[in-house]
Amino acid sequence: MGTPQPQRFPRVFWTANLTELCERAAYYSMASFVVIYLGQLGLGDYWPSRLNGALWTLIYFLPILSGTIADQIGFRRALLGAFVLLTAGYFLMGYPVWFGGAQLKPVIERELTAGAWTLAPTLVAIVLIGVGGSLVKPSILGTAQKVAGARAALAFSIFYVVVNVGSLTGRGISYFVRTRTSLAMIYAVAMGCAVVAFFVVLLFYRDVEAAPGGAPARPRRSVREIVVGMFRVLRRGRFVLFLTVISGFFFLYYQVYDVLPRYAKKVVETNPAMDIYTMANPLTIVLFQLLVTKLFGKLKPVRSIIIGIVIISLSMALNLIPIHAAGGLRAATAVGIPLGSLFVVLTIAAAAFGELFTSARMYEYVGALAPKGQEGLFLGYANLPLAIGSFTGGLVGPVIFNEVMASGAARRADGLLDLDPGRNARGWLILMTIGLLSALSMWLFNRWLEKQKD
Repeated sequence: MGTPQPQRFPRVFWTANLTELCERAAYYSMASFVVIYLGQLGLGDYWPSRLNGALWTLIYFLPILSGTIADQIGFRRALLGAFVLLTAGYFLMGYPVWFGGAQLKPVIERELTAGAWTLAPTLVAIVLIGVGGSLVKPSILGTAQKVAGARAALAFSIFYVVVNVGSLTGRGISYFVRTRTSLAMIYAVAMGCAVVAFFVVLLFYRDVEAAPGGAPARPRRSVREIVVGMFRVLRRGRFVLFLTVISGFFFLYYQVYDVLPRYAKKVVETNPAMDIYTMANPLTIVLFQLLVTKLFGKLKPVRSIIIGIVIISLSMALNLIPIHAAGGLRAATAVGIPLGSLFVVLTIAAAAFGELFTSARMYEYVGALAPKGQEGLFLGYANLPLAIGSFTGGLVGPVIFNEVMASGAARRADGLLDLDPGRNARGWLILMTIGLLSALSMWLFNRWLEKQKD
């Protein structure tokens, strides 16, 4: 009797993954330039970070509610609605330049100078992209869960690869379009990817029932039940403490899309290729995920998390090296970019290593912290550290850059800032210290937790 052939994933699984690829391509085609674009629109030194932080917060906080909405109305309707919102949001981000008469300034000024016809569509765009984005992932993951059956691990591994392929695709297309047109056209790329995703869902995606042997469908909950569940979770002091401690990692991860683009644009070079530079993140994950899992997969979750936080903390310190190097931050390198930008890329790659040690293990640790029988409820709130880190990062990151690194800086003729080396170094050391304190807090938290069990 022959060995039974493994059952193939149904077509809807691949349709869902293609949809996710398009959505990630849309988002990452513009994500590396949001703070730069908004700064050049005249939103000053602080509002770009606050708005980008608000966008990330919406994307990571709202799935608590939007996941339940997707369950109730069906994933197909949720996805179609999401891509309508995303397309409108990306359009409104580009609207001030395309149709509103706004011009992108070559230099980011300190003060807010944008008028109401620039601010209003930008604010609406942030909300639409945040709400739309929050609907996509619960729908895609929910589809994978329903059809995976006993092969859930393989299904989610494929999903993770697709996310990174989409990320690389969006950045690559964005670079090609942006360098041949203008920065505002990155939002046309994002719109195009969102429209493609809409038609993929419209033409090919169909709602499915759970596969035999698969995880049971999540029960439908009302808004009231969601709020009650949130209070039940947040009454657990040790869980709230964990969320607070690990948010230090995501505070630093957010700076990959806030302080690093700002630093590259205002200090190192006038036109940094942040879409290409940030490719170091998905490339590192794709190339080293299996190796890190093989070598360190047996580490206890909390130890892996601590290692990840230390790695991302030290990644910030890499930027100390070019400050005192021969030729300075803007010295030419063999790879054709300034020395400071090369270390920005190395920082992004090192931060991705930290992500490999931290992100997946965080969900495992949350499951262990949850009371028996409430693992699903608590895992539903596992993205809160990303929301907390993004929110605080959008508030604190620009303060560290503007009030510490760039304090008293002289502006050159080309618009770049000449930072005082000591103040510049102090800013990176502050970021590193925030991370190391988070790692120490995680270690102390785990020691305290272990004593509670004795």
